[in-house]
Amino acid sequence: MFRFLNLILVVLILLLQVRLWFGESSLPETWQLESRIETRKAENADLAKRNEALAAEVADLRRGLDAIEERARYELGMVRPNETFFLLIDEPEQGGKVVSPAAGLSQ
Repeated sequence: MFRFLNLILVVLILLLQVRLWFGESSLPETWQLESRIETRKAENADLAKRNEALAAEVADLRRGLDAIEERARYELGMVRPNETFFLLIDEPEQGGKVVSPAAGLSQ
């Protein structure tokens, strides 16, 4: 009688283990979902920083003309009347390209 009871208990434990490792909501699946959640949280943090920077830029553009003037000067190369524009070009390194000063500011 005890052997039969022990056999039933072992079978139940094995069935529970199978469900734990291979069934729906198993441990490997849970670990995979947790990993995906961490990845998404990191992406969301990066996007939140980007959104904050864009919101600050929009607020700055709405607030005054200084930001608009700065963008016009660096991105469009505009100057004020009676102002002289000087463009200083460094000698390019070997294999390097000459890049305009406004090229890196368009982001």
